[in-house]
Amino acid sequence: AKEAGSHAGKGWENFTDSAITRLSDQRENIVFILWGSYAISKKAFIDAGKHLIITSPHPSPFSAYKGFFGSRPFSRANEYLVSKAQTPIDWA
Repeated sequence: AKEAGSHAGKGWENFTDSAITRLSDQRENIVFILWGSYAISKKAFIDAGKHLIITSPHPSPFSAYKGFFGSRPFSRANEYLVSKAQTPIDWA
């Protein structure tokens, strides 16, 4: 606990990879927000022609200053949703 990657190797990776793949294949105009290098590696399961993929460093205290601040993931997600005639998310 409280260590980077401490949750890895527990079997959830197969589930999430499958869920991401199915959502990408079966839906359109989903916003995937991927924070950190491990999450960003999941881009391989997403059809970027059908969805918006937003990436940045993880917002943890150890890496947020490396590009998370100012990346505007929430407003970018809403801009995309509005451009696709979908309801923006109330992030409050």
